Amino acid sequence: MGDFLNRMKQAARADKRTIVLPEGEDARTLEAAKKIIAEDIAHVVILGDPAKIDVEGATAIDPRTDERHEAYAQRFAELRAKKGVTIEQARAQVMDATYFGTMMVKMGDADGLVSGACHSTADTLRPALQILKTAPGTKLVSAFFIMVTPDERFGSDGTLVFADCALNIAPTADELAEIAIASAHSWSTFMGEIEPRVAMLSYSTMGSAGGDVAKKVQEATAFAKERAPELAVDGDLQLDAAIVDTVAELKAPASEVAGKANVLVFPDLEAGNIGYKLVQRFAGANAYGPILQGIAKPVNDLSRGCTADDIVGVVAITAVQAQMAE
Repeated sequence: MGDFLNRMKQAARADKRTIVLPEGEDARTLEAAKKIIAEDIAHVVILGDPAKIDVEGATAIDPRTDERHEAYAQRFAELRAKKGVTIEQARAQVMDATYFGTMMVKMGDADGLVSGACHSTADTLRPALQILKTAPGTKLVSAFFIMVTPDERFGSDGTLVFADCALNIAPTADELAEIAIASAHSWSTFMGEIEPRVAMLSYSTMGSAGGDVAKKVQEATAFAKERAPELAVDGDLQLDAAIVDTVAELKAPASEVAGKANVLVFPDLEAGNIGYKLVQRFAGANAYGPILQGIAKPVNDLSRGCTADDIVGVVAITAVQAQMAE
């Protein structure tokens, strides 16, 4: 189960990037920073009171007093001028560690940001969308988990992408297609030459059941195939038909994805969030994420129940994203 994360760490070490951790008041963040430095995964910037940040090898910055504060505020005011943000408001906003850290990424003083150990997804995502905005050609920001299970029969030697399990509550068929295509690209970022095989999940397999959700998934599959004809994507598929070859032979024998899927796209956030937690808890899988896709530069969220080791893993993944974005 450690192969995926070890590969991410090795890749991160090969071309070290600077990652900002804005939650310097969180004990898990400080513990993670020590491990990141010990393992030589990334250059670490921790935001908070430097007097309380005792991490040898890390750069500790107080957003309230740093010499770049005024330049960041001026740039933030420019970015948000159409929204009526004044320079006074910008100065106050950049006092916030997450906003300051995101401005570091925007201004090229850091390559990525990881937050969320003690902040909500909205607190992490809002500054990213306001400051970094979406990547060129991207219509939707979404989130995925990299799931690494002890049972290597599933996915690619036990590794799968689950999307969207953290952000979009009730995606339309059009949005599900975007999530599928983005998730396939994210798979390729981390898994190299292993082909993404995308299953659009439902309670129905190839139209075996009616209902609005199954219809939405079928439409999303058609949209994804039209927009990315080179992509191996199929649906609607029940979970067992997507990942178990013997079931696939019975339910979807003509599918190039069924029984071999490594990217699972859930019909809505409810299914995705429940699904990844079931696999994490019942199957003992490692869940890395939520990883955000569709933002111009790497910003990633953490579960508030994360451990220090979870933070280390997401920092390694964020560093690899930064390498690939360049």
